[in-house]
Amino acid sequence: MTALIWFRNDLRSHDNTALHHAARFAREQQVPLRALYIATPGQWHEHATSLRQQNLIFAALNALQGTLAERGIAFDLLVADTFRDIPALLAKYADKHQLSAVFANREYLVNEMQRDDAVASRLSIPCHWHHDRLLLEPGTVLNGSDLPYKVFTPFAKAWKRTLGERDSTPLRRPRALAEAVPARSLKRFCEPADISGWPTDEEAALKQLRRFCQEQVQDYEKKRDFPAIEGTSRLGAALAIGLLSPRQCLARLRSEAELADTKSGADVWLNELIWREFYQHVAFHFPRVVKGYAFKPETENIRWNNNDRDFQAWCEGKTGFPIVDAGMRQLRETGWMHNRLRMITASFLVKDLHIDWRRGEQYFMSQLIDGEFAANNGGWQWAASTGTDAAPYFRVFNPTTQGQRFDPEGHFIRTFVPELAALDKRQVHSPPKSADYPAPIVDHKQARELAIAMFKAVQPIR
Repeated sequence: MTALIWFRNDLRSHDNTALHHAARFAREQQVPLRALYIATPGQWHEHATSLRQQNLIFAALNALQGTLAERGIAFDLLVADTFRDIPALLAKYADKHQLSAVFANREYLVNEMQRDDAVASRLSIPCHWHHDRLLLEPGTVLNGSDLPYKVFTPFAKAWKRTLGERDSTPLRRPRALAEAVPARSLKRFCEPADISGWPTDEEAALKQLRRFCQEQVQDYEKKRDFPAIEGTSRLGAALAIGLLSPRQCLARLRSEAELADTKSGADVWLNELIWREFYQHVAFHFPRVVKGYAFKPETENIRWNNNDRDFQAWCEGKTGFPIVDAGMRQLRETGWMHNRLRMITASFLVKDLHIDWRRGEQYFMSQLIDGEFAANNGGWQWAASTGTDAAPYFRVFNPTTQGQRFDPEGHFIRTFVPELAALDKRQVHSPPKSADYPAPIVDHKQARELAIAMFKAVQPIR
């Protein structure tokens, strides 16, 4: 008989709850432990998972296989087209290797939960599901009426109170279970893409986390909104595929900085981790957002413009608004975009071009190396005023003033929009007419007024 650890978005050996319990089970039962990852190219295509993120997963699996091999854990990589194909594939694998139990960490989105239910029904052996992806799993942070929160600030306060009652100490990496086993070359399941500059194994991710908490987090509140400055952690990609756990992030933050519920850099970065958890809870409790619907049902009645030419100009960074174009070109060229620019570019698509936020949401996922459905969906619905945000629908970012405020010298714009490199810091935000750079494709003032009218028309009667 053999035990199995089934890896999903948790590609690490440190602080992995399912791996911890699987190793303990194997040791107590004196059975071998195997590890498995199932790639799902068809599912990734359906969900617009970026090629860069697929390559990051592949690189992380190669590193993880070596780590597990040293501990006597054989690793297998299988390919199923979609989640629907996994139960039969896993049943066949279980028979082949005489599995006695399966261990895996829970995921909280609709398709993932349906997949796991189908697997548990198909297999004739115990499936042990563990909470690991979040510091506080859905259902543990509820309001006084035992209902899920719909607004971030009260959620964050309750989250912090609840966390204080929990042991959030990271788990140690399991010690060797047997003599080392050979590590094999994994068969590639995706076309190659450039992922240079991103941590591709857990040791590199932990090193980046440690460096950020030791050297940068104290200035995070002051620098995080300026894309020309390296002021953010850039740990989103590692968190998305599970090279890092949120417990590890919290533990390192606590060891290097003082958390005092203030506006210090450390507390502001902690809030970013809580935002990530909040959107996962929202997706779990309100599954309509996973199915392509707005969190605020009345906004489903908005009549979007959906001009394909405008959408393509936005995707290519050719809107005539420099900060928008710089952000979109950064995304296309690197697979990553600064968070302030994600807000600016998303607001522009919805509030200036009046294009359905779902088109932008999908495009971001198709490009981002750090794409996570819940965070991406939550961010887009926040920008589109269709989500959980408490701010009113008439908040509309002015792309020109946003550029002047957050890239005052124009350094970031010049980096990604080289046509404007010769302009001074004033002109770079409002370029003169040029054959090299497009004129603005929309009048912001008029577009803002129309956006407000579109949203006002669907507001519920109170």
